[in-house]
Amino acid sequence: MILTDREIQIGIERGSILIEPRPLEVAYSSTSVDLTLDPIITELIQKKSAIKKVIDPTDPDFDAEENMAEVSKIHDISGTYYDIPPNNLHLGWTAERVDLRHDPKLAARVEGKSSLARLGLAVHMTAPTIHAGFNGRIRWEIVNFGTMPIRVRPGMRICQLVFEQTLGTPQKGYHGQFVNQTVQPITKKT
Repeated sequence: MILTDREIQIGIERGSILIEPRPLEVAYSSTSVDLTLDPIITELIQKKSAIKKVIDPTDPDFDAEENMAEVSKIHDISGTYYDIPPNNLHLGWTAERVDLRHDPKLAARVEGKSSLARLGLAVHMTAPTIHAGFNGRIRWEIVNFGTMPIRVRPGMRICQLVFEQTLGTPQKGYHGQFVNQTVQPITKKT
């Protein structure tokens, strides 16, 4: 069952849904709440060289953040903007922290904004689920499928969160590799 804007607001008032900072009234639509873009954007760099690298996520020593550090560049666009070029993968964050630990029967789904999608901007590739028990900022995969660069700015409403009531209570909360993820530059391990 999908929560309406009224039910989302009641959940926030009662503390079963925590979104910090709290969304403004303009952020709500009938069945979702908009979240905004954090100033940290990670650009995946396409290296042009005769030496090719391969990322193998099945390798026992695979570390997603370590591998990303080798093939990406961090942009802090505080107080300015960033033009996302066509056909290039970027990673972005919500400015808001979402906490679903207080109601084990709530999960959410992050979706793009249709106004941006019509320009070619996708904010998640295959990972829309915000699991019951999640606590943190939401990170997305941003791709411009359009033909021209698309300008983004910190604080712009870039995605929407749809809350769903689960059937039953999960046996365990979210314990994946991104539990309590925070916005921080990706750095190489020494």
